[in-house]
Parts: sequence; structure tokens; C-alpha cells
Amino acid sequence: MTMAVNALRTGRLARCLPGCLQAVLGTALLMPAVALAGWDELNMTVGVTDLSAEVHSLHMRIFWICCLIGAGVFGVMIASMFLHRKSRGVKPATFHESTKVEIVWTVVPLLILVAMAIPAAKVLIKMEDFSDSEMSIKVTGYQWRWHYDYLDEGIAFYSALAPEQDLARQRGAEYGLEQFGDAYLRDVDNELVVPTGVKIRFLNTAADVIHSWWVPDLALKKDAIPGFINENWATINEPGVYRGKCAELCGRDHGFMPIVVRAVTPEEFQVWADEQRASAMAAAETQHHPRDLATLMASGEGVYSANCASCHQQEGQGIPGIFPAIAGSDVATGNIEDHVAMVLHGVDGTAMTAWSGALTDAEIASVVTYQRNAFGNEAGDSVQPLDVRAMRSTALNDANELDLGVSR
Repeated sequence: MTMAVNALRTGRLARCLPGCLQAVLGTALLMPAVALAGWDELNMTVGVTDLSAEVHSLHMRIFWICCLIGAGVFGVMIASMFLHRKSRGVKPATFHESTKVEIVWTVVPLLILVAMAIPAAKVLIKMEDFSDSEMSIKVTGYQWRWHYDYLDEGIAFYSALAPEQDLARQRGAEYGLEQFGDAYLRDVDNELVVPTGVKIRFLNTAADVIHSWWVPDLALKKDAIPGFINENWATINEPGVYRGKCAELCGRDHGFMPIVVRAVTPEEFQVWADEQRASAMAAAETQHHPRDLATLMASGEGVYSANCASCHQQEGQGIPGIFPAIAGSDVATGNIEDHVAMVLHGVDGTAMTAWSGALTDAEIASVVTYQRNAFGNEAGDSVQPLDVRAMRSTALNDANELDLGVSR
């Protein structure tokens, strides 16, 4: 640092800097185009919202300020070492401090920080401004899927890694991974469909562990914490498909928890919303109808692939020491009511969570039937949706009686 101050005092650095800057700029301009070809992939995305464009602009502004600061500091250091090296006969400086220089290197960084803080604060305030939202969507993180609840539309569903891709990643290269292209491990079974040009408020929370809902193109990234509600928003300008993922290490298989947002025109969104409500109503009317074993097995295989295979594996073999096998298990070959109860309510102290809120009566009936008659299990029995509803109601009544007893 003494050499740098000495260079400033002698004026030699001032004469050297123009040449140094010319050399740096000349080198940058002569860089091969191929070296810059991947810049867009490495840099922060501009995105498709006004807010994401502002975040990108702020990022680039501060990036170039940091580059200039780095070039200036290292330029002074290199020039000082070159101009004041011993071989040139330069004598060491005899002073120990310079009040003027100390004032300069205190005031200048302060001004730089203020110049960076003002635009950054404006963008941060705008990111937290949820006023005038036209739509609200609650996003709940689960291991390892998302639940979307359109609070004003009466639509709710789960979204998880596409079953065929989940099966492919378990079986490996022999499954033919090239068929999925760039979308491998990035597709979901149910996309989050939203309208363009509408300010959407997202409420983020979690049901088990901490997750983080992140969609780079929308400048959306918010932690989903059990027991808390975090908020952010977006107004998407362009129709398209925008992908993201859970950005918080939420446990094994964390990397297989993608997000797919499909933005459509308001007219297309209304058509989609009407179809979703009609489909949900039809499913509710028929979900308790009796089903034969073949129907339950066919439906149960799909439910198992989408919800159970991540832990218990596609062939029911489980993961030794982590997740128990379904094949040959005492639960899947034992009392059927105990089996249904475990799926409904989970097992305390284990990774087996309650599925009563995530799956319908028909889905639980089908997946339990499938587990009991697949993977070499030959229980030969089945459970009907009405049976699951009865067990669910019994458990709810017991819980209410317990609450009443405690309150008394």
C-alpha cells in the first residue's frame, strides 16, 4: 500500500494508467468470440417480467462497478510494483501516512456504496409490494412435490416430477433417457397454469421441511417454511413455459422436485380453469363408486409411481436402511385396515408422512390395493373408496372426541 501511495504522490501512476487501461481494453476486444458465446448461459437471465428485467439491470450495474473497482485496485498495485521495484533504484517512501489519501479511500467507497444501495433498495421495495394483486396462489412444498391452491378460482392440485421421468431416473440409461431431451427431470405431471398480464401473488409455505420455490425467468425465489407464509409476486409479460426447481436442500431426492409454470393468455386461462373445475366436480361425484380389482390395480399403479416410488422404488424394493420395501412387507401382506391407516395417518418419527390430505379416498383405495397385489405380494384382497372414507371419518370423530375431552 505504501508503494501505491508513493505512486500517487509522484504522479508516475497517472502517466502509466492510460496505457494500462488501453492494454486491458485491447485485450478484451481481441478475445475470441467463442469465449463469450456462453455468457448468456452463465449470466443471470433477463426473464419475462418487468421485475426480472429490473433485477437483471441492477445485477449488471453492480457487476460492472465491481469490475471497475477490481481493475482500479489491481491496476494501482501492479503499476506500483512495476514503477517502484528495487531494480529501478527507487528508494522506499519515508512517510507513514497521508491524511488526504486516507480521506479519499474512505469517502470514495462510501459514495460507491450509496450509489449501489439506492437503486438496490428501490428494487427490493418493489419486490415486496403485493398491493393491487389480481390473483393469489398458495404454494405448499412437500417431500418431493408442490401443491398449488388457486385461492380465488376454487382449483387445487399437486405437481410432481413426471412419472415416466421418475421411472427413467431410477432405471438409468437402459430406459432411453435421450427420449426426454433437455426436459429430462424437468417435466411435471401437472403444470402451474397462470394468465399473462395479471399481477399474481404467491404465498409460500411448507408441510414438512423447508423448501424454496424458485423460477429464475420470473425473478421468483422464496423459502417455503412450515408454519410461516412468505409472499412474492409476478406479472408475466409473455406466454410460454418457464421452469424452476426447489432451491433448498429438502432431503433425499431434493433434485427431483421441478417446477413448471405455463403462462397463457387470460382467455386461454379461463378455458383451462373451467375445465379443471368441471374435472374436479366429475371426479368428486364418481370417486366413491365401487371398482373391481383390475380397475383398482391400474389406477393404483399410477398413484404409486407418482407418490410412492421415490422412496419405496418402482419395483417396491425400497432402499435398505432408509425406506422399507413394499415387496413382502408385513404391512402389505397383513391386516388391510392397518395398511390403510398407515397410508392415511403416516408413522410418527419416520419419513412416512400422512397422505390423508394429499390423496383422495379413491386414490388411497387403489394404491393400497396395488401394493397388496404387486411386487410378488399376493394378498388377493382389495379396498374400496367407501371403506377409506369410513376409516377417515372414524379417525376424525375420534380426534374430535379427544379434543372435547381435553377442553373439558
